[in-house]
Amino acid sequence: MPGFPGGTAVSHLLVYAWPAADGRAGGSPHLHTASAEGYVVVRGEGELETLSGAGYARTPLAPGRLLWFTPGTVHRLVNGSGDLELLVVMQNAGLPESGDAVLTYPPEVLADPDAYARATEIPAWSDFADADAAQAAMSRAARERRDLAVEGYLRLRERVRAEGPGALTGLHEAAVRLVRDKAAGWHHHWERGPHAQAEATRGHVADLAAGTGGHLRDAAVYTADSPPGPRRNGMCGTLRVWDLDGARPVEGER
Repeated sequence: MPGFPGGTAVSHLLVYAWPAADGRAGGSPHLHTASAEGYVVVRGEGELETLSGAGYARTPLAPGRLLWFTPGTVHRLVNGSGDLELLVVMQNAGLPESGDAVLTYPPEVLADPDAYARATEIPAWSDFADADAAQAAMSRAARERRDLAVEGYLRLRERVRAEGPGALTGLHEAAVRLVRDKAAGWHHHWERGPHAQAEATRGHVADLAAGTGGHLRDAAVYTADSPPGPRRNGMCGTLRVWDLDGARPVEGER
């Protein structure tokens, strides 16, 4: 079954409205080590704060805005209006869920994999018999994780503003150490997603240049649903992620 175009993943994000230590509401600052990410703003207003090779930047967010950023970019979503809502397009479907995300915790946490794992863990629904208790515990853990990431981010932001992008080197090195053991297992996500689609396109182009188009006979339409039940707590807000592995073809009329 073909994956979503480009081997990407798509999710619907409601950005956290919890205020952080600096008074700004929003998500947990973090970076991705191998995946680019894009946003389409659906509702509300805010900003995306970033730390990258360009230094510190603030990009306004409003309905209709499209932006994206490359691996290594520290990004922090700021929910200015309280109702910031995005569609998120993530490169390399499956990689972020497998660990391609590193939060901007203080250096002492980033240096200790066990401490990092404890700070990042969110309880599972199955840990609770009561749905309200589960939701409260998950939200509390997500907020504590966000607050710790903001603590490290604010310190890092000041260093970047004072020293330039070179101040990100320590974070990037810590991120590589944290994902190194996981990265070997990421190949299958890339092979079955972006690589497989690129190879299929190469074959289609070669066939068309040769005057054939057998793949056109395999034309199909697919649809996918977001999982039922409550939204889950992501790094930047509550999420519904479309189940692309559960996509199904649309049947035509007979």
